Amino acid sequence: MITLKNISLRRGAKVLLDQASVSLNPGEKVGLVGRNGAGKSSLFALLNRTLTEDSGEFDIPTQWRMGQVAQDMPETDASATDFVIEGDTELMAARHEVTAAEATDDGERMANAYMALHDAGEHDASARAQALIQGLGFKTTELDKPVNSFSGGWRMRLQLARALMCPTELLLLDEPTNHLDLDALVWLESWLKRYEGTLLVISHDREFLDAVTNVTLHIDAGKLVRYGGNYSKFEDMRAEQMTLQQNAFAKQQDKIAHLQKFIARFKAKASKAKQAQSRVKALDRMEKIAPLMSEADFQFEFKEPANLPNPMLSMQQVNFGYAASEESAAATIIVRDVSKSVLAGQRIGILGANGQGKSTVVKTIARDLPIISGDITEGKGLNIGYFAQQELDVLRPADNPLEHMIALAKHVAVEGKLSGQATREQDLRSFLGQFNFGGDMVKQSVGSMSGGEKARLVLCMMVWQRPNLLLLDEPTNHLDLTTREALSMALNEFEGTVMLVSHDRALLRAVCDEFWLVSKGGIAPFDGDLDDYQQFLLDESKRLKSVAQAEAAQQAKATVTQAKAAVKTAPRSGLQKQQMQIESDMQSLTKDIDRLQQALTATLLPTEMADLGRQLKKAEDSLSQLEAQWLELLEQLEQV
Repeated sequence: MITLKNISLRRGAKVLLDQASVSLNPGEKVGLVGRNGAGKSSLFALLNRTLTEDSGEFDIPTQWRMGQVAQDMPETDASATDFVIEGDTELMAARHEVTAAEATDDGERMANAYMALHDAGEHDASARAQALIQGLGFKTTELDKPVNSFSGGWRMRLQLARALMCPTELLLLDEPTNHLDLDALVWLESWLKRYEGTLLVISHDREFLDAVTNVTLHIDAGKLVRYGGNYSKFEDMRAEQMTLQQNAFAKQQDKIAHLQKFIARFKAKASKAKQAQSRVKALDRMEKIAPLMSEADFQFEFKEPANLPNPMLSMQQVNFGYAASEESAAATIIVRDVSKSVLAGQRIGILGANGQGKSTVVKTIARDLPIISGDITEGKGLNIGYFAQQELDVLRPADNPLEHMIALAKHVAVEGKLSGQATREQDLRSFLGQFNFGGDMVKQSVGSMSGGEKARLVLCMMVWQRPNLLLLDEPTNHLDLTTREALSMALNEFEGTVMLVSHDRALLRAVCDEFWLVSKGGIAPFDGDLDDYQQFLLDESKRLKSVAQAEAAQQAKATVTQAKAAVKTAPRSGLQKQQMQIESDMQSLTKDIDRLQQALTATLLPTEMADLGRQLKKAEDSLSQLEAQWLELLEQLEQV
């Protein structure tokens, strides 16, 4: 059990926890929620001992192993599989112990080291790591690629896989869904539901929290308030609690006003002095109920578009992909032969498994990528508002929000696209204020802002341009729940057209009326809701796994057939005789290994264990050498 009793925690002058107490039971899956800056990540730092409490008592069972996603960007030439395997700290410790034991003459130590390596899961480590990697969206062909060859978002997925690889009793996940597509998110939910340890997760994805958690821990005004249930249940209970608190506060304020009125009226009268003094004491003793302090709401709206062309755009036999370059002599087509129209007022959710081309389609419509072939005809007056996944990276770190808005106004004026927007500095300041960039924040450098603040600035710049077609590619990655809710409401009131790629199912459900499925190199309508799509993803994952297994079995069968054919083509060759002898030796060694592994499961003396351990290690090494020789002979036979 995790227990925090009267914990106080400060970061600088700010009090994050003030005499906070809570208990979490083994096996509970806990969603940690609270407004930005409330101290969620700091509580994680307390749990992993990065921070120390200022006062109070804090306890986690000493035998619990803890897992957490590293926040640094990995820089290594190790393969994706090896990098994830290294996350299993027990396995790595067992490997190091085997190496150290083999360098000694201590038979008992070697025997124990071999047993510990087996118990740590050495035999299936690669399979476990690759299942995690593929579950998070990587292709089979990428399993052995070096980590450094992947982009930042994909490397962070590998960090997540590395954390899941480690056997733990306590798992801390801080925004684990930020770099995931919907297919990887569905897989992660399924994995976490099966996780048997205690889970604490920080997330701004309400459907993810609802699916995974059964307890909600709310950081509110320096206290830790525990609610039984997932996020939706928490919202209901919280709303009821706030209503009761507001009613109690109002009644108390009436009582206080009545007491104060009596005191003011009679404190100077001798005949009423005692009664007045009594009411002063009653007022002092009264435990004050806090007023309702709901979390600050953030709302915004899209201005009415200057015009609404219909159709917005029309696509005729368009091939989407990447044009020829120095690295690739030919164009790479990702999605082909698309003939569709996008109409005024449509709200389209773009679905598709990872790597199918969703972002490629959106980038092309947004004019960031050229079409490979075909035609896209834009409606007259089309004004695109584009929120790209990497949009935060194109903000200028040294500039502040006001400088971004001034530069945008100048750019739009040059292109002649101003549609009545106010461009004076004071007007731009006022517009920024609508997105919570007030006071000194308009002069704060973007580089020092949080991801959520940067995303809010990008939204502000997009709204200011009065678009009539919104292309949104994962717009919620850095947004908190309050801002996500505000975005959902603004999109519902938007009079133009929306095309949305997102792993936030709550946003997709709230905004989209229809879905396009990008799959198998094409685009087709998806007839169903998001629950149907989640089932489609799970079924597709099983299908691909079966296909991969069948291909592997077929390849193995083909290899054996090829080997037999090679043997027949040279019946008297020395190579064939060598290969037959090696096959015989391999069969013998395999039987020996099975026998030794079985023997090691019995109760033995240390000297006997050490002897069997040495024999097993020697047999496994010999088998590996013979397998390499067999493959080399196979290549020679093929040449013959």
